[in-house]
Amino acid sequence: MSAYWPGPWSCEDGGPRRQAVPGAGAALGISPGETVAALSRLAPAATMVVTRDPGEVFLLRHTAGDDAISFVERIDPITLEPLARSADLQGGPTWPGSLAAHANGSLYVVFGNHAHRLDAELSLLATTELPRRRPYNGFVVLADGSLVTKAFAGSRPGHAVAPAARERCELVVLEPERLGIIGRTILAEPSVARLSANDDTVYVVGDTTLLRAHWDGANLVEEEGFARPYRTMEGQTYGWDCVLAAGAAWFLDDGEGSEHYSGTLRGHGVSSAPLHLVRTDLTTGAVTTAEICGLVGGLIANPPVIDEGGSIAVGFDTGNGVMAAFSIGEGGSLTPRWSRQQDHGAHMVLFADSGELVTGDYDTARGIEQAVVLDVRTGAELARVDTESPLQSVLFPAAGFERDVYLTTFSHVTRLFVVGPGSA
Repeated sequence: MSAYWPGPWSCEDGGPRRQAVPGAGAALGISPGETVAALSRLAPAATMVVTRDPGEVFLLRHTAGDDAISFVERIDPITLEPLARSADLQGGPTWPGSLAAHANGSLYVVFGNHAHRLDAELSLLATTELPRRRPYNGFVVLADGSLVTKAFAGSRPGHAVAPAARERCELVVLEPERLGIIGRTILAEPSVARLSANDDTVYVVGDTTLLRAHWDGANLVEEEGFARPYRTMEGQTYGWDCVLAAGAAWFLDDGEGSEHYSGTLRGHGVSSAPLHLVRTDLTTGAVTTAEICGLVGGLIANPPVIDEGGSIAVGFDTGNGVMAAFSIGEGGSLTPRWSRQQDHGAHMVLFADSGELVTGDYDTARGIEQAVVLDVRTGAELARVDTESPLQSVLFPAAGFERDVYLTTFSHVTRLFVVGPGSA
């Protein structure tokens, strides 16, 4: 039984495995004669949307600086206008935080070096200060309802951290009632990526190796010797968040340089080795890689998508503006399937039943973020529409309630929805 609320999209990437897939039967279902439209609302420093019960849409936002605060809005599912707002929530150093709807009915926020529990009316129930004076970039909820979070070890705009100065990752376990710290463990490596989890096992993309730790209800213990290093090439840099699917952990490397974001990540990569899709087998720890486009200067800050039913993996290189898909074969082999020029930077939504993949494309010439729906099997473009955002999204979308998706950038929240003959 999941420890998340059974809504369409109760946390970032739709669940702790980061598969980015809403429930069975969900789809945009774009038919001939139909397309998509977008309605945007100015919402500075939006981070992510969570959809809970029908009509319940929650938006996480924050301010800037090293003493920033966060807050949650409940917004109208159609107009996106705020219907309610939490009090200001203590934060700390700025980096996009996280919001989730728990099975116990509460909403949880991690931002800066604080964690908060809210009720569904956005009243504050509990707050905890986290151990390190660093931003904590997200959390996962384990099978028993406990929360696990970690500090962000990478560089931020104006706050460079040399690789040798990165602190080893500390996992912190919080009980869900009062957010008391009930477990802490320091892993073998630093980590920039967000956490993933399968039941009571937490996965961490470390600086050079995929790490995992097991929670037994009292202790969170790292499994030694699980995986082989994924960084094996000169000029290759660290990976970001991993997707747990098809018997493996999947992520993208060459994540160094995201702190240079200038409204887009295009052209800001610093890695001299080409960017790779990385597969680590969850049983053997064996590592398989495939180049996205073979170019130097690659850069990402987000995870790939894995279509388990179709045995397809989709990765991207935001620094060079390329998306690529691979067929997953026997033993996790990766064969190129399709590739396209597209300035995608954000997390994605995959409607697995229909094969519709919701992505972004930043139009550099016009300075506008577009939403693009692709056929995950072929890479064919099914629909495209401008949002009102002048910034490329590197953030989190969410599946809506009926043939719609919510998108966020650092300037806007957007509702993407189907229009045409069958959309009424």
